[in-house]
Amino acid sequence: QVQLVESGGGLVQAGGSLRLSCGNSGRTFSSYYMAWFRRAPGKERAFVSIINPSGATTNYAGSVKGRFTISRDNAKNTVYLQMNSLKPEDTAVYYCAAGPRFDINVQGYDYWGQGTQVTVSS
Repeated sequence: QVQLVESGGGLVQAGGSLRLSCGNSGRTFSSYYMAWFRRAPGKERAFVSIINPSGATTNYAGSVKGRFTISRDNAKNTVYLQMNSLKPEDTAVYYCAAGPRFDINVQGYDYWGQGTQVTVSS
């Protein structure tokens, strides 16, 4: 069983940084692709970033490339999202997800965290 719990959200000024964490209590964390999605007010949940099981391969949405960095520590069953140079348009609820393959679509994921709010003030 995979249970995901996000943390690290909060309120930050534009240009600031936050690091999100997503912990997994299951024993098979290292076999999953891990991704971050976000849902901005009034919008659908959207892909942010993904990392493969070994951590060697990553991919980002164009809107965050160069500002966000995804990483994982399989020994700690945790995936991270380092967010730098934050903009007001990054304001959203951020979700981590675990799935069996590379996928940038919401439908590709079986397991989701409860989400953590990130608010960027101008």
